[in-house]
Amino acid sequence: QVQLVESGGGLVQAGDSLRLSCTVSGRTFSNLVNAWFRQVPGKEREFVASISWRSTNYADSVKGRFTISRDNAKNTVYLQMNSLKAEDTAVYFCAAAFALFPSSVGGSYNYWGQGTQVTVSS
Repeated sequence: QVQLVESGGGLVQAGDSLRLSCTVSGRTFSNLVNAWFRQVPGKEREFVASISWRSTNYADSVKGRFTISRDNAKNTVYLQMNSLKAEDTAVYFCAAAFALFPSSVGGSYNYWGQGTQVTVSS
């Protein structure tokens, strides 16, 4: 089994930065692909960013503002969010899967964290 625990959410103002962390335990971290998704109440879960050992991918809405990274020594995935906007307000979820390539589809991921709230005030 793989366990994911997110942290780092909070309330910030538009234009501020925030870094989310996702600590992964239970299996070999380097064999995982990871992703961040977000969800607003009443809306479908939305892909934000993904990372594998050789590539990163971003949703168009966050490209140039968000950066996904991972530290294999710490078994942790990060999402650095800069120039935050009110529309970035959501619950952010970390996801993981044993796969060769990351995906922007939530159904491709077997493991999920509990989510962390990010609120951006305008």
